[in-house]
Amino acid sequence: MRSKAIRNGLLSAALLGFAGSARAAQENSAKPPKPGSSTASGLKLYNQKCAVCHGNDGKGNGPPPASSPFTEAPPDLTTLTKRHNGAFPAAYVKSVLRNGVGVPDHGPAEMPVWGEVFKVTPKLDEAAVMARIESLANYLKSIQAK
Repeated sequence: MRSKAIRNGLLSAALLGFAGSARAAQENSAKPPKPGSSTASGLKLYNQKCAVCHGNDGKGNGPPPASSPFTEAPPDLTTLTKRHNGAFPAAYVKSVLRNGVGVPDHGPAEMPVWGEVFKVTPKLDEAAVMARIESLANYLKSIQAK
């Protein structure tokens, strides 16, 4: 029960931090995707939700969230393909976005569970949640290091 309260507290703090930092994350050094595409939608979501920690370029050069008791830098998202034997791990990425990362024994994971966040803000249905997750995954695939 206590871990759920901690997770909810971290999630709330992360949401507040992301809301205040969305403007700072507007620039992205990656090649801009075509307007109206799923990748363009993913870029917009990435800038709003992810860039504050993972950096504008996805290389993990943002700070850990202020609400986090951890000091480890966020991972470099441009090397997902490289770290998975040359194949973009779409199912893994979508699972992490939807369900979060595995909860370590010492406390809650740092990254918000975007599947849950998307459901309550702005109260999206399941199809819209999945579309957002798909868009984010498509954008992450587009920024993979060659």
